[in-house]
Amino acid sequence: MFISHNLSLSFALASYIMLWNWTDQGIRNAKDSPQRYETFKKDLEEAGGKLVGGYYTMGKYDGVIILEAPNDEVVMKILLATASLGNVRTKTLKAFPHEEGSKIMESL
Repeated sequence: MFISHNLSLSFALASYIMLWNWTDQGIRNAKDSPQRYETFKKDLEEAGGKLVGGYYTMGKYDGVIILEAPNDEVVMKILLATASLGNVRTKTLKAFPHEEGSKIMESL
């Protein structure tokens, strides 16, 4: 039996965009936001995900986080844990890279 030791396995992570707004509690404790961000990042990485970027924004949403995760279940768990702290309310979008979206559309 032949077994190659040069196998390179890579598992694609799905992309997600999380839009968030402060709650009354969250804005009262805004100075703690950088530490909460670092905790979120650590928890996500421990669950197998990756924080791509985080932004404070002006307009309809107070911030945007772009993340990658192995599956929807990891994202739901992280977002429920985050929301249960009471500092933000979120809306999450699953994002498809242009190439992947194009392949889906070409298959129609």
